[in-house]
Amino acid sequence: MAPQKMTQWLTDQDGMDKLRMDETECPVPGEDEVLVEVHAVSLNYRDTEVVMGLYNHHKSVTHPPALVPCSDMCGTVVSIGPYSNTSDPYKNPAFQLKTGDRVISTFAPEHITGQIQEKHLANSLGGPVSGVLTQYRVFPTYAVVKIPDYLSDEQASCLPIAAMTAWMSLNCMRPKGETMGAGETILCQGTGGVSIAGLQIASAAGATAIVTSSSDSKLERAKALGASNLINYKTSPAWESDVLKATSDVGADIIFELGGAKTLRQSFECIRFGGLIACIGYLGGKVDEDTDRTNTNLLCLKRNVTMKGIINGPRDKLEEMLKFYEEKQIKPVVDKVFKFEEGKEALQYLFSGGHFGKVVVRVKA
Repeated sequence: MAPQKMTQWLTDQDGMDKLRMDETECPVPGEDEVLVEVHAVSLNYRDTEVVMGLYNHHKSVTHPPALVPCSDMCGTVVSIGPYSNTSDPYKNPAFQLKTGDRVISTFAPEHITGQIQEKHLANSLGGPVSGVLTQYRVFPTYAVVKIPDYLSDEQASCLPIAAMTAWMSLNCMRPKGETMGAGETILCQGTGGVSIAGLQIASAAGATAIVTSSSDSKLERAKALGASNLINYKTSPAWESDVLKATSDVGADIIFELGGAKTLRQSFECIRFGGLIACIGYLGGKVDEDTDRTNTNLLCLKRNVTMKGIINGPRDKLEEMLKFYEEKQIKPVVDKVFKFEEGKEALQYLFSGGHFGKVVVRVKA
């Protein structure tokens, strides 16, 4: 039974120091909706940008002045609104949601299948639509997915963006029915949520994973998760040469490109001919400060490269990924868990970049 009042975090997108907690009415699910008690919320770099007012590269998407941040949660269905008479399998009783079901949210609720479109981004959680750093939230029935029992709430909350982005990076460019496997080499830049998810998926599939980091201790942790080759980019700034050496000068089949402007050129130098560079993030900056500007056209031609921007994935691919996770019993890596009232500190910790894997806020004590 849901309470009449609930607590949530709010941001005016004007800085992490101005994040605030607010009490409000607990929502009631309407037609084809469910009310979920949020148990755990995992954080993404995107959340820090939204809070600081820096997530503005989708120019057609406008953000409201105040919103609840964050997009990734795990919780329990506590009440269900009436179902409409519809043939949509995600909006009728055939979907079989019931109270007590443990579910995770989908990042862009309307993105059910296929290529993401601009209209889907206009409804993505945690900006521009209010997110999940709250005690209770109403979702459309098609915007939540039931999870395997073996995952804890904290682990499951890590799946909607980080793991889904990794899954799409490894599988979205392949012929229908094909997934990655043995014989392929994946390069994961850094040890944040997406890269560690990619490492775990690649290892479970029998592929070879190369991981870069500025921390030897983090690299050792990556090795324990199955990384075959470790590169410290501080002590080996020309890390693309190390990647080529590790692959007998062939290069990586897929590169998780998370550095952005400062690492993209190096990624082009160590991708195999016909390989895929999955453009996921820009932790090294959004602008190439080198006066010799990167000629992306020439670099793509040089090794016949495919460069693909990855903005999460559709609901059907999330369900596909969950089956793989359950089959392989993969447990997402949680670096640190904060209390609900420590939401601001949790986002600051994530932004500092010291984490390995995912940072989670435990909403329900």
